[in-house]
Amino acid sequence: MAIITSQKITDYYERFKEIDVTFTKEIIQVTGMITQQVYLKCVSDFWPCVVFSSSFQGAKVVANIKSGIVEKLQQANNSASLRFCFKNPDAGTPVTFFVSARSIGYAPYGNSEDVAIFSLQFTQRPPDDLIEIMGRLLDANVNSARRREERIILGVDAIRRLNLLSKETATFIQGVPRRCILRDISFSGAKMIMMGIAKFLVNRDAALRLDFDDPRESFLIKGKFINSESVEGRKELIALSMAYNETMVPMGYKIRLNDYIGQIRADNRGETFEVRSDKASASVLPSIREEPDAEKAVPEAEAASTVDSREPVEAAVHEEK
Repeated sequence: MAIITSQKITDYYERFKEIDVTFTKEIIQVTGMITQQVYLKCVSDFWPCVVFSSSFQGAKVVANIKSGIVEKLQQANNSASLRFCFKNPDAGTPVTFFVSARSIGYAPYGNSEDVAIFSLQFTQRPPDDLIEIMGRLLDANVNSARRREERIILGVDAIRRLNLLSKETATFIQGVPRRCILRDISFSGAKMIMMGIAKFLVNRDAALRLDFDDPRESFLIKGKFINSESVEGRKELIALSMAYNETMVPMGYKIRLNDYIGQIRADNRGETFEVRSDKASASVLPSIREEPDAEKAVPEAEAASTVDSREPVEAAVHEEK
């Protein structure tokens, strides 16, 4: 994780304080929220709840109204605290904190008579931990559109900073893995070198496998080959440009690229993003074999980790204190 300064925290807060983040399955996974440890506290009692959405100024939570929470809020003049809990890979122990809030109303959740969605207004600026976690996510989302065409050339330093396991990977074409070597990546696409014939690959749908470390993550990003070029000195190889399906780019991938760009900008080495010669050279390429690497092959279904679903809600909010 990138080091966040107090100045960056303030910048996140000022830029994004009014933006709501909906906690879909993907967002829960990316932020590391531990949903089983999220509670609404009123006076000295705790109620399990699910964070539906949150900004730096308030949140919407789903809770079971049959548990007595409504009466307790009325007794406390609608004052409460929302307990957040997130994983912390660096420390190994969860990050937990409370945000003081005031309930400004509730409404049935869907058609349920037992479950309601409560609107909370924070009565103070939330802790820096929440601003950092949500700010990194929002900043990555903004920059994925603003800096979509900036290409990261995958040299030794870039691979190390990105924690990319290897630029040798696999691209899946109609579910069949094909070995390739990445030249560069961006928010919107990638360029790779592989064996093949251009006319049979351009305009074909594909899915690119990317493996990262610290923490260990794998992404399968769907897209389409949009153009190709020859590789100097290697007639059996071609360089293919892939455009991602931008509605399906994982948020975790965006955050990794955004953190890298932030490091480079801080080091005043913006030239890293310049597109170098588009002429592919065979002199720096390891050998590419025709056979797929079975150990690296993964079904495309494994990439479906970003489903917008509310499945955890019903189970969590029906658990009474």
